[in-house]
Amino acid sequence: MPRTHVFSGSIYEEMAGYARAVIVGDAIYVSGTVGVDFATGELADGAEAQTDRALDTIEAALVEGGSSLGDIVRVRVYAPDAGDVAAISGRLKARVGFTSPANTTICAPLAVPGAHVELEVEAIRGSANPT
Repeated sequence: MPRTHVFSGSIYEEMAGYARAVIVGDAIYVSGTVGVDFATGELADGAEAQTDRALDTIEAALVEGGSSLGDIVRVRVYAPDAGDVAAISGRLKARVGFTSPANTTICAPLAVPGAHVELEVEAIRGSANPT
């Protein structure tokens, strides 16, 4: 089965040679995404804003792949500070909680200085609950 790639223009994609998302059939695998505006290189301010910015980037990749946030079946959250987990989780619940995806949260250092969160998702195109 052939694969399709979606790129966001991130400097990290260019640096490390990866795609924002890889699509194989109806499965969409979205790379770890931090809360950076890739047009300006600026990190959003704080964990909540970075979560929203990361979700905006993820949503754009999913839409380009013919999908949406509603098709997300798994979320992986990486946060360097356990104190930010509640704020991050609150934004995830507000934006994708309606899909009740599987979720794993890990507290560990991130490669991007100043990043409060990195999100990785998997989606199955067409799996969104129609309600």
